[in-house]
Amino acid sequence: MSRAWLPAVVVVVILGLACGTAGSGGNPTNDGATGQATAPAGGVSSPVAAATTARPVATTARPAATANTPPVTASVPPATATAPVVTDGQATTPVYGYRVIEVYPHDPNAFTQGLVYTDGVLYEGTGLTGQSSLRRVDLPTGEVLQLYNLPAQYFGEGIAVYGDQIVQLTWQNHTGFVYDRDSFELLDTFAYPTEGWGLTHDGTRLIMSDGTATLHFWDPETLEEIGQVQVHDENGPVARLNELESVGGLVYANVWQTDRIAIIDPGSGQVTAWIDLTGLLPRDDLTRVDVLNGIAYDEAGDRLLVTGKWWPSLFQIEVVGPKAAAFLPLLSKR
Repeated sequence: MSRAWLPAVVVVVILGLACGTAGSGGNPTNDGATGQATAPAGGVSSPVAAATTARPVATTARPAATANTPPVTASVPPATATAPVVTDGQATTPVYGYRVIEVYPHDPNAFTQGLVYTDGVLYEGTGLTGQSSLRRVDLPTGEVLQLYNLPAQYFGEGIAVYGDQIVQLTWQNHTGFVYDRDSFELLDTFAYPTEGWGLTHDGTRLIMSDGTATLHFWDPETLEEIGQVQVHDENGPVARLNELESVGGLVYANVWQTDRIAIIDPGSGQVTAWIDLTGLLPRDDLTRVDVLNGIAYDEAGDRLLVTGKWWPSLFQIEVVGPKAAAFLPLLSKR
């Protein structure tokens, strides 16, 4: 549902950053070349303009939140009214902070590449060659309720739930998969010429990122490209666009190897605002984690959820700002 205002969304972030292409370990065993649906056994400155095709292992050191930082109480202004701030003649895209509302458990072996919350269900796509999967997850407990392991040669990427189907990308295999939403039965495969990174939809088009500054628009029925837009801010192209989520007519995008989410006008490609999530993952959780990646919006509950690769937690956050303080206190945790 399109909204003219930027929702004071609550973001759930899955704690667990995962490392590049290193094996994650502990993921369910892949069922071979055909893949099989199974039940689990248990329960910035602006980003660089030129994207790299390699995705190396990230370092595990990430800044931690400072303690006792006073909360920022300003609400997020309407998206249509969000304009660059002009300082000394230079336009600057506004930067918002965050407040953690809730923390949920997340599988620390999940190399998160796609995240969707719809109709009370959390869906997740994970990556790494030989360990990629499509999952249905219970949000409160983090339990994997349903699992489909991709054939071992594929590196899974972003997912989108469209109607009664789920579409999943792969990184450099140039192959996408279409599943039945309920059974996870593989219905079809399709090809595309670029790398596959993030995927979402706006109700009429699939929107796909390929690691560059380009967003591609696809016909959801034919899966053919029908347009594209170049994403930019006042400093030029914003590349390394990764996981995507459609929120109120705007596109939220993780930017690979940063702690920021770009809020993008899909009509013009303009970054209308940034969300800075620096310090979201506590220092105690910084062992064997990778980058922030994974955005899901619960439209019915107006909640924004976020996580990362190999993160042990998923966060629900509220966007606040423009940012007057770097970090905000945790309101509740479970």
